[in-house]
Formats: sequence, structure tokens, C-alpha cells
Amino acid sequence: MPDVQGLGQAVQRYFDLMYDSDVSRFQRVFRPTAQLHGLRDGKLTMLTAEAFKALIASRPSPKSVNAPREEDILLMDFASATQALVKVRVRINTIVFVDYLTYHQVDGDWLITAKGYHVERTLAA
Repeated sequence: MPDVQGLGQAVQRYFDLMYDSDVSRFQRVFRPTAQLHGLRDGKLTMLTAEAFKALIASRPSPKSVNAPREEDILLMDFASATQALVKVRVRINTIVFVDYLTYHQVDGDWLITAKGYHVERTLAA
């Protein structure tokens, strides 16, 4: 039986991190070996988990600027009891992303091992 509840809690930790940017909890969301890929301004970018952590720490959090919190789970698909793909929509300040998050359950914890992201739209400030 898939661990829907545990995976859902892991996704909520991701949403919380994206909103409050509290990188002290980063290791509860991402594996240190995770990579993130996406197109920005027509160019494919790749970030390591460590580089993404530094990026999150360097920008104003949506919480700090009172940005609306918008987040949705669009798809949750289990490949096995220990691997899943979750498609989410999340707003980070004025940018709305659609993310594909690959999760693996290691030692009882669901952590992101890969993230593919897409800028769906940019909103007025």
C-alpha cells in the first residue's frame, strides 16, 4: 500500500520551505545529491541541492513580503512503495511554478531526489 499520508506530509514540508525559506529544514525536504533542472529565459539551468539552498537563503521569502500562499498538488504517482512523482503548482513571490518532484523514501523519510521546474506565469508585483 503506498504511503500517501507520509508523501503528502513531505510535500507539505516542500511547500513550507518554498514559502518561509527556512533553510535550517532544507535537509528534511531535499537529499544532498538532488539536482534541479528547468528552463529560465529560454536556457536550461541546473542547480545542485546546495546551490538551490543558497538561492533560497539569498532571496526574500514569500512570507517576509506577505506574498499570497498558493500551492496545489496536481498529481501523485507511486512507481513503488519507495519512489513517487509529485506534480505541484507553487507561487514564489510573483512567479508561479509547476514542479515535478521525484521522491524516494530512504530510512522512512520521503525526500526529493530530483526536481524539474517550469515557470507557468509571472504575476504583477
